[in-house]
Amino acid sequence: MQTIETKYVGATNYRGSRIIATASGSDTKITVSYDSGQPDEDMHEMAAIELCIKLGWEGKMIGGHSKHGMVWVFDESLSPRFEVVNAVEAA
Repeated sequence: MQTIETKYVGATNYRGSRIIATASGSDTKITVSYDSGQPDEDMHEMAAIELCIKLGWEGKMIGGHSKHGMVWVFDESLSPRFEVVNAVEAA
């Protein structure tokens, strides 16, 4: 399964704020300038889309927040998966 991790990097003396998207199992990455006028999730999504275009990946991706930004995975029907039903009662 292919994944993409996106993370926000703050401005420095030399570069503005940006989002870096990195492909799993690869050193392939892209950097997108951060537009503070856009919602944060939209900026992460844009970076993930740009990386998919660069790599020629197609399909539906689902994103979720992580400790360092967001992680994007393909929604593939043959991938291992699980479903949590009523997690409050299961705990």
